[in-house]
Amino acid sequence: MSGIQAAISHLNGQDPILARVIAGGALPTFTPHKKYYQKLVESIVSQQLSVKAASTILKRFVDLFPGDDFPAPDQILQVDIEQLRAVGLSRQKGGYIQDLALKVLDGTVTFDHLDALTSDEVIKELTQIKGVGVWTVHMFLMFCMGRLDVLPIGDLGIKNGIRKLYDLDHSPTPDEITAIAHKNNWHPYESVASWYVWQSLDNKPIV
Repeated sequence: MSGIQAAISHLNGQDPILARVIAGGALPTFTPHKKYYQKLVESIVSQQLSVKAASTILKRFVDLFPGDDFPAPDQILQVDIEQLRAVGLSRQKGGYIQDLALKVLDGTVTFDHLDALTSDEVIKELTQIKGVGVWTVHMFLMFCMGRLDVLPIGDLGIKNGIRKLYDLDHSPTPDEITAIAHKNNWHPYESVASWYVWQSLDNKPIV
């Protein structure tokens, strides 16, 4: 049985509310890849934006650079902040992206050891990068590293989905989200449970 199938079987047996979403939804996709630098840049661009807005700005950002590949760190450092702002990035996000590019080039930030770390260790390490917060690393762990037991407690879609699914009269706090996940035994498949919470709103994150 694949990890996703095992997750669905587990969640179906533990959480009847989520089971109804699973019955009407597609299979979630978590496809691990090694484009760690690219994913962090994309996550910085996507912060606090709708899926549609983030997709539009990402396309404009990539189109700034020649060729079909995602821009390398040295290419990003060749454009100025005003060019980045012109495609829809804030000055702050543009600065974060250039700071990350510089740190990758000078070796301050490396990625080849991350697979050996626990999720908590990855969070601790990557949040030391300017502009990379816990939400960004949660998305990184789920959709880049393919970790199936991540609960993105700060994500707005997760808050809205849980409020709707579990009939709350308020937006749940991170502690309340954690408690709901614990009560309904989402562990060790919190990423998959979260994917179906997003699915319930038809508002899946960029992957």
